[in-house]
Amino acid sequence: MRPVTFRVEATDGEARAGIAETARGTYETPCFMPVGTRGAVRYLSADDYARLGARIVLGNTYHLMLRPGAETIAHLGGLGAFTGWDGLTLTDSGGFQVFSLEPDVDDDGVTFRSTYDGSTHRFTPETAVRTQELIGADIQMVLDVCPPLPSPPDAIRSAVERTHAWAVRARAAHRRDDQSLFGIVQGGIDEHLRVESATRTVDLDFDGYGIGGLSVGEELHEMLPALDATTRHLPTDRPRYLMGVGDPVSLVEAVALGVDQFDCVMQTRLGRHGTALTSEGKIHLKSAIHALDDRPVDPACGCEVCRRHSRGFLRHLVRAGEPSAARLLSVHNVAWTIDLMARMRAAIRAGTFAGFRRDLLSVWGAGG
Repeated sequence: MRPVTFRVEATDGEARAGIAETARGTYETPCFMPVGTRGAVRYLSADDYARLGARIVLGNTYHLMLRPGAETIAHLGGLGAFTGWDGLTLTDSGGFQVFSLEPDVDDDGVTFRSTYDGSTHRFTPETAVRTQELIGADIQMVLDVCPPLPSPPDAIRSAVERTHAWAVRARAAHRRDDQSLFGIVQGGIDEHLRVESATRTVDLDFDGYGIGGLSVGEELHEMLPALDATTRHLPTDRPRYLMGVGDPVSLVEAVALGVDQFDCVMQTRLGRHGTALTSEGKIHLKSAIHALDDRPVDPACGCEVCRRHSRGFLRHLVRAGEPSAARLLSVHNVAWTIDLMARMRAAIRAGTFAGFRRDLLSVWGAGG
């Protein structure tokens, strides 16, 4: 039996509302997955995740394999039990982090140093699979090659070739029948390479498909044609996951092209710098204009932060350097983004997604 099954319940244009079923539970799409890099979403607890509406939380394989170690996590029951989270989990392969460190790469794998103690480590497609099987997330990603953009054409071509070769090996190495394995499409912003990579990856018959190598330096107008070329060649009965994307414009534009799930650290990164995501665009709470403002961060938001606290109070916390400011704004930003995805699902089901997208872009299209 396939570890993940996916059913499209409604469409509006290319946008899809669906349900994915894993061995341990289901999640609705489109969905946003908060990132718990080292086993926890920054400033949030496992109790927060469910209360804010999250269904899947990510773990970062690179960081978790170094500290506390995959074997330790396995001994303590796997990623969910280890972190106290009884929802679903997904681990990336660690490839994005590894390749950001300028490692030594060859056809067999990649050698890199730990950011913690400088020790040397080796990853191959097979060890990436085994490490993630030990960590025990519900969904794991294959090891891929993720070049920054812009990169020379030969670097993009090499990434496509190695990613495919490594995907073949990862598919053969995967053993856990209660854990899904997603392939990853590369190709930069070259539409022809995107089509080629998508077609070759689909031929390997993965449980779902990650779309990697985007939102790594290119402009949105460059990303969207490459994304469109990719999704058109992915099967309709598998989840489509745009990796590392979480700003509202990219989310709604990607959903319009048929993407189902997303992750990003932006929500908590903005929170710790005093910035909130709202129906009015970004609000920078350090600004003096909020000093006497008794309104919630977003009057249209029903999250616990907006129900209780004013902009004036939150500005005070930000200006005073109170750690609670980062927590409260991160809670709001994650809750707001999860609710945004829920509103997209509702619009798709109602056949009003085009109007929803137009309204969001009228606020956020010029940068929020």
